Amino acid sequence: MPRLMLLRHAKSSWAEMTTSDFERPLASRGQRNAPLMGRYMETNALLPDRVLCSSALRARLTFSGLLPFFDIDFDTLFLRDIYDTLDDDYMPLIRHHGGNAQSLMLIDHNPAAIHETALALVQNGTPEDIKRLEEGFPTATLAVIDFDCEDWDSLEPQSGRLVALIKPRDLEVMVVS
Repeated sequence: MPRLMLLRHAKSSWAEMTTSDFERPLASRGQRNAPLMGRYMETNALLPDRVLCSSALRARLTFSGLLPFFDIDFDTLFLRDIYDTLDDDYMPLIRHHGGNAQSLMLIDHNPAAIHETALALVQNGTPEDIKRLEEGFPTATLAVIDFDCEDWDSLEPQSGRLVALIKPRDLEVMVVS
């Protein structure tokens, strides 16, 4: 059963207005949240076989924050197409680059594409998680979606089950508790 993990890049910085959008770094909050999410993924055995990561700096830095917690072998593709996509979803990229990965992670962007992709793919899940997904997809949020399809080529809209939706504030509460 293929598993897709959609991770929006961590909070980026707008401090340097002369920096291009593509080269925006992470803000201090993003620098904290990426490793926090990496630790959560490691603890909950949410580790990818393949990572598709936007080549934008903030996505690459988010990926770097996860790496210390991924003590496994996996393939990584850094794709400018993830940053450049004008569509409201990443399904064509997932179909094309998913390969034979059973656990595929996509580190990507919003305001539309990652949220719209998750909404387009999810058919069911817990009512609480579905409601939280409908409310938005903040930076450093992770959606875990399982599918009954054979491979990524046969990925269809409304075919996934939302297994988990983890937002950084959920993890911050866990750390404080």
